[in-house]
Amino acid sequence: MSSSNSASAALTVRPTADLQYLQSQATSASSSLRPLYARFPQLYEKKLWYQLTVAVEEFLNSKDSDAGTLRIDLYDKFVRGFSDKINQGRLVGIAVKAARQLSDPAAANAFLSPLLPIVDTPSTQEAHVRAVMECAHFHLLQGQLQATKDSMDKCSKILDSLDAVDTETHAAYYRVSGDYYKAKADYAPYYRSSLLYLACVDIHMDLTLEERVERAHDLSISALLGDTIYNFGELLLHPILGDLESTPHAYLASLLNAFNSGSIGHFESLLPKLHNETILKQNEPFLRQKICLMALIESIFKRANDQRTLPFDTIAQETRLPSSEVEHLVMKALSLKLIKGTLDQHAQLAHVTWVQPRVLDKAQIKALQERLDAWCQRVSQTAEFVKTETPELFASA
Repeated sequence: MSSSNSASAALTVRPTADLQYLQSQATSASSSLRPLYARFPQLYEKKLWYQLTVAVEEFLNSKDSDAGTLRIDLYDKFVRGFSDKINQGRLVGIAVKAARQLSDPAAANAFLSPLLPIVDTPSTQEAHVRAVMECAHFHLLQGQLQATKDSMDKCSKILDSLDAVDTETHAAYYRVSGDYYKAKADYAPYYRSSLLYLACVDIHMDLTLEERVERAHDLSISALLGDTIYNFGELLLHPILGDLESTPHAYLASLLNAFNSGSIGHFESLLPKLHNETILKQNEPFLRQKICLMALIESIFKRANDQRTLPFDTIAQETRLPSSEVEHLVMKALSLKLIKGTLDQHAQLAHVTWVQPRVLDKAQIKALQERLDAWCQRVSQTAEFVKTETPELFASA
């Protein structure tokens, strides 16, 4: 029988649960797994589908070393027999955990793919998205980037059409999307997708320490090298960055703080560390330009609105650039929409009317508070002056 005929048959003839398999495993499995094998047929015969689903998930989450090799058999010989009776989203979750036991991505994809048409119904589109994205994960491991991108585009449209989506489904979508952009070395989309992924999971429950360190490292690199990323506040405030502290990558957090505050001196003190990261060393000219832009933004931000007309010489001093390069820097900031304003080339002035909002650290918040306090004091002084000079206006009051 051809593979296509086999797939059609799988959709029309549903396999039955192999209770004899469960009985044999109940006597031969390890002591921690035997109670579960004994419970499965009892729940199945009583048609307690929810409780059976929970029991299967407990088996799949078991830390027993034997559980890993048995997950595939449990799914094939037992779970398939009642797959239409349980929540389809949880069915996909069970199938994914089983598929991950296969070291060959092609075999894992072949194991999971037959589930796609089963959950491709109007009422199970969310489960379908998760199944498609997990298959896309295995496509990506095989280097099939276009197949992965096609799955991402398809699922993006489905997600946009749904009113409410479970965080696990969103997590699968953003995780695979992030991995795809990492493979493409596309820093800005990776940064956005990975932060959205982290927002959908409990990093301490769902990720190992090794996974957290890798994710924090990759996010830091993408933030630094992303040509449209000039706001690091969300990453700097994320607890995952703390996992870098006891690793050789700990300097990345300091580097991000240097960029966030526009501190060129701090940046230059960390330059020797760039030798530890080849890709950062190769992009040192870009990083220098970026820190100059961040220094410009910080210089403008800390000034009051009526003090944002800056001579080129002042900008040159605060960004440590030759005066001849200041105009190009400001034009770059304008083109990236980091600031809004005008340039007076003849007078060598930059007049800034707006600076990009961003997440502030404690020092920046304190500076903003001091500016607000000063503004409130000036308003109060103006009010007192008006009251003193024109008492007749306040006589009736």
